[in-house]
Amino acid sequence: MATEPETPVAALAAEPAVPSLVDRYFTRWYKADVKGKPCEDHCILQHSNRICVITLAGSHPVLQSGKAIKSISYQISTNCSRLQNKVSGKFKRGAQILTELAPLCKIYCSDGEEYTIYICVRGRLMVVNENILHKPSILQEKPSTEGYTAVVLPKFEESKSITEGFTDTKTV
Repeated sequence: MATEPETPVAALAAEPAVPSLVDRYFTRWYKADVKGKPCEDHCILQHSNRICVITLAGSHPVLQSGKAIKSISYQISTNCSRLQNKVSGKFKRGAQILTELAPLCKIYCSDGEEYTIYICVRGRLMVVNENILHKPSILQEKPSTEGYTAVVLPKFEESKSITEGFTDTKTV
């Protein structure tokens, strides 16, 4: 007795979902209550080549419903702007060297709230995401991909120990 061939839709539904690019190539680390501020949680995506992508954790107030981002600024003080970071060459000359609690950017919400985003990882600032300056909504729409805030390269010797104090679970 012959069986009917499966429909293409049924065959696709039976296959397991393919993990996203972030889930496939990065390890997620969460830093809860950065600088003692409740719910201001950050997520660090660490690649196997030790590069770290700084993003906001899903529990951060900016990503909660009802928040609207008015603007984002990488101007930390009158003399310090993360946009002035110019990296070149094999040894990444010109990169700003930052500590864990160095401010990265400020997010201004339409309700008057202001949030400071921190690096959370000691290392060289490779690049900041200038796209979120022009379209701040991608920070909320795609926080783990196009809405990242910066890319940091930790020192080789410290690349294994940078995750001390972080959790690998989403419940921060």
